[in-house]
Amino acid sequence: MWPCRSDAANLRSKPAAWRIIVGVPGPRGVCARRLVASFAAAATSYAGAAMLGWPASAMPPDSGDEPTPCWADQIAVSASPTDAGMGHRALTLNFALAGGGEPCTLSGYPGVDSGAGGPLIHAEPTLRGYMGGLPAGVHAPPTAVLSVSTQAQAVVEGMALDGNGNPCPTYNQLLVSPPDTIDVFDVPATIDACQLQVHPITAGQ
Repeated sequence: MWPCRSDAANLRSKPAAWRIIVGVPGPRGVCARRLVASFAAAATSYAGAAMLGWPASAMPPDSGDEPTPCWADQIAVSASPTDAGMGHRALTLNFALAGGGEPCTLSGYPGVDSGAGGPLIHAEPTLRGYMGGLPAGVHAPPTAVLSVSTQAQAVVEGMALDGNGNPCPTYNQLLVSPPDTIDVFDVPATIDACQLQVHPITAGQ
């Protein structure tokens, strides 16, 4: 026999939104009670939330139309003519959207190696140099969007003379891998250099 069965009489005095379950034995024979929300109370709470709006943190993520990182087959790469200044040489790699596809993003450093014209040189990634790169005080490469109306670029530079004052080889080709891709683009380009630096991708000008 449950010790609290007589409490059933209290059920009539409770609000309809709650139902009391009695007769559940607790520690040392004392009757335990649990309040269980009725269906009506749950429905009322749901309706109230719908009218007031869900908190922002509870809303489903917005799928949006944000561009995603570019695949290699979305990119076309070319090089500008060479600029010269105080023994330095530089050119700009231009990254465009190939075939008018969906917009995509590039961020970071392209991989750049020298091609025909001299010994193999691996371009060193640096934030900035004598001929270009990120502004002073900027330490994180930005993200550039490729679209039918926007491009991206990266500056490649080097010295035209070696440490002894001798002319460096003249290269007429660069091997370029856009950031986060493994494909290599054979880019016609002319630059005199014994060493090369490559600066981060930025929005095209």
